Amino acid sequence: MIVVKDLVKTYDGQKVVKGISFTVEKSEIFGILGPNGAGKTTALEMMEALREIDGGSVMIDGINVAKNPQKIRSIIGVQPQSPAFQDKTKLSELLELFAAAYGEKVDAKKFLSEVDLLDKANSYIDQLSGGQKQRFSIAAALVHNPKVFFMDEPTTGLDPQARRNLWDLVGAIKKRGITVVMTTHYMEEAEFLCDRVAIMDNGNIIATDTPKNLVRQLLNRGFKKKQHVEQANLEDVFIDLTGKNLKP
Repeated sequence: MIVVKDLVKTYDGQKVVKGISFTVEKSEIFGILGPNGAGKTTALEMMEALREIDGGSVMIDGINVAKNPQKIRSIIGVQPQSPAFQDKTKLSELLELFAAAYGEKVDAKKFLSEVDLLDKANSYIDQLSGGQKQRFSIAAALVHNPKVFFMDEPTTGLDPQARRNLWDLVGAIKKRGITVVMTTHYMEEAEFLCDRVAIMDNGNIIATDTPKNLVRQLLNRGFKKKQHVEQANLEDVFIDLTGKNLKP
């Protein structure tokens, strides 16, 4: 579905993305991991046709991103780190507006129901919690039924309850046949969600594989750490006491 080859981005003569290459299969959840400043978001924005490609190429569903940015935007959905919406427009109306921008008509209530926001159909964005805003931004990005969905650190700032419910939502998106590319700083999240991950550092991809294979390779190199296995942790306590289901 996605072929990234020798992708480069340069700022003020300095390469911040240094010729990275990888592929993403159809209906795969692919994670891009790395420390702050590694080039993850820049790489994502070039793939989304939001930032100019200075070298190399990105192909999505056989379409060259640099040569056909408008066509690319019609087949992808994007959830940015900090989504912004019109303050005084109801959620159902916002979804209808987004769909109209793509020449589509949608059943807003159906979309809101799929992200557990049906009871908020007549609410405004500033009346939502952080987790609800993230789920709404996902609904808004999917109104045109994209082939590829990009998510940039989707659960940053969310409580454990909201994070786990968002994981369920991402899994449901994959089941619809949509390819997901995401960045995250949460290694547990990457292990739970991603079929494969690419680890970036200093503008380079230094490893690409399944999470399990990467862990196995580390152990095969002789890595050991002090063993102290707990049957539960504080996050498990939090979920158990507050309940996994979302609160209004």
